[in-house]
Amino acid sequence: MKTIGIIPARYASTRFPGKPLVEIKGKPMIQHVYEQASKALDYVYVATDDSRIENVVKKFNGKVVLTSENHQSGTDRCAEAISIIEKSLKIKFDVVLCIQGDEPFIQPEQLKLLSDAFKIDNVQIATLIKPTNSEEEINNPNIVKVIIDKNKDAIYFSRNPIPYLRNKDSKCQTLYFKHIGIYAYRTNILAEITKLPQGMLEIAESLEQLRWIENGYKIYIQITEFETIAIDSPEDLKKII
Repeated sequence: MKTIGIIPARYASTRFPGKPLVEIKGKPMIQHVYEQASKALDYVYVATDDSRIENVVKKFNGKVVLTSENHQSGTDRCAEAISIIEKSLKIKFDVVLCIQGDEPFIQPEQLKLLSDAFKIDNVQIATLIKPTNSEEEINNPNIVKVIIDKNKDAIYFSRNPIPYLRNKDSKCQTLYFKHIGIYAYRTNILAEITKLPQGMLEIAESLEQLRWIENGYKIYIQITEFETIAIDSPEDLKKII
């Protein structure tokens, strides 16, 4: 099984322009992500729409492809990138990991865990979740919560706490899971889901994975105990000082 990691990275972030190039401990953030991914995967590429990011990646001897400026999501950018890379290398990849470019401390073990999901023949898409009992995280709409079925497939993702505890004084021991926003796809499935129109659930929650569920795709869940730190805004840099 041939697996590749693609790191979508765009310069024009609304909340944090130039985010992939911000320096963290003497290196641009995109380099941290690239080096961590390379510890787990033989093939790693950055997919960007900006020559400034392209030049920085080449400077640290990383592999990079230029993609369209018009993509609405990292998933769409990954889909274009894998097409370019397969033609260039003349290799067909079975699985694509879409690794967030703002996760400088992503652990190689997490990427291996995600890749291992595809040892199960019927897995189409996989992602990671982490248990949490933090009231702040559970009630934070910027932290996505997940519920899963007995087969470890996602039932639903929400910005609200799920499941909702109607009787907080009951003896029900509810375990909450927060979503770690890294996805892996079989390459043919990635091509399919990027052609789907937006659905009602995705628009309501602003979560693209709900489009896939709404269209009948299964998202297999792997559980990690590693914490991650996403850098979404300049204020988030304070978390790592």
